[in-house]
Amino acid sequence: MNILVACDSFKDALAADGVCRAIAGGLKKAHPDAAITEMPLSDGGEGLLDVLRGPLGLGWVEMEVSDPLGRPICGRYGLSADSRTAVIEMAEASGLQRLTLAERDPRKTSTFGTGQMLADAKRRGVAHVLLAIGGSATNDAGIGAAAALGWRFLDADGQPLEPVGGNMARIARLVSQPPPFARVEVLCDVTNPLYGPSGAAWIYGPQKGGTQETLTGLDAGLRHIAALVETQLGKNIAQTPGAGAAGGLGFGAMAFLDATLRRGIEIVLDMTGFDAAARRADLIITGEGHLDGQSAQGKLIQGLCGRAGDTPVIALCGKLSASPDDVKAIGLKAAYSINREERPLAEMLASTAVNLERAAASLKL
Repeated sequence: MNILVACDSFKDALAADGVCRAIAGGLKKAHPDAAITEMPLSDGGEGLLDVLRGPLGLGWVEMEVSDPLGRPICGRYGLSADSRTAVIEMAEASGLQRLTLAERDPRKTSTFGTGQMLADAKRRGVAHVLLAIGGSATNDAGIGAAAALGWRFLDADGQPLEPVGGNMARIARLVSQPPPFARVEVLCDVTNPLYGPSGAAWIYGPQKGGTQETLTGLDAGLRHIAALVETQLGKNIAQTPGAGAAGGLGFGAMAFLDATLRRGIEIVLDMTGFDAAARRADLIITGEGHLDGQSAQGKLIQGLCGRAGDTPVIALCGKLSASPDDVKAIGLKAAYSINREERPLAEMLASTAVNLERAAASLKL
């Protein structure tokens, strides 16, 4: 039997390669004659660099960048061997993990550090950028990243404004720059518009430290920047699905970089050769930290199942709250929790590798 183990990371517990390795280890114990292929995946969020390192032959570029609050940190991005393609995770510089709970305030954070990596890629002659925008600490509509590339955002008196979320509503004039790259593809797995009840501020702002008052102001700022982009740049893009991703960086990438929004999982499956591997497999085993009804809404497993063809797919997950109908809608043959009983979260996270291996070994194939 040929088994393809194709998994994303289990958030806060195990990286994608560790998940694949643990599942493969369990399968080998129970089915020593099976041919097992491990394929770590990402939906375009954290971990993308490691997943695409092999397929694209990436080397690392390390540099000093600004964190979400403007403090110097060391960040990295991936550069292809011919220096024509760069893979940038915005979370490297502008991610929520860079801040403590007490430091989170989306009025004060900026994507400027992400823009610094983009600017470095531009100086190196990069033509094609893959920009992963998951895990942001920001709500600045991408003005921080644009500022690092030379854009200026001026107030009513013509004075430059600091490119942070809290200043969006004060911008009166956009001073633009030519598109820095021939092609920018933004890896995005959400469909939120820029503003409104399902927009960047109200849906994602609370986890970034936003209060009700803060979110009201940020949403107004997002509406304001959308109107400026429409009147001054001629781009009516605020309602584009994914514009609200990463605090509006999806919108900003379209507005300031002429980017295209793409489903992250589709790009990753293309670049890792998933389709060919799926055709060779008799069974695909995938996984997710929490499998619920939302897993059928553009998440990695749903995208994988859509590309699996006739090959059956089984999912292992840390928590299973999807109903049987949800599991079927996702496209799975079956789904199983790796935790035999509910325990404190920290204990379950620490036992992820062991539980994945045990669950994989117990599968009836």
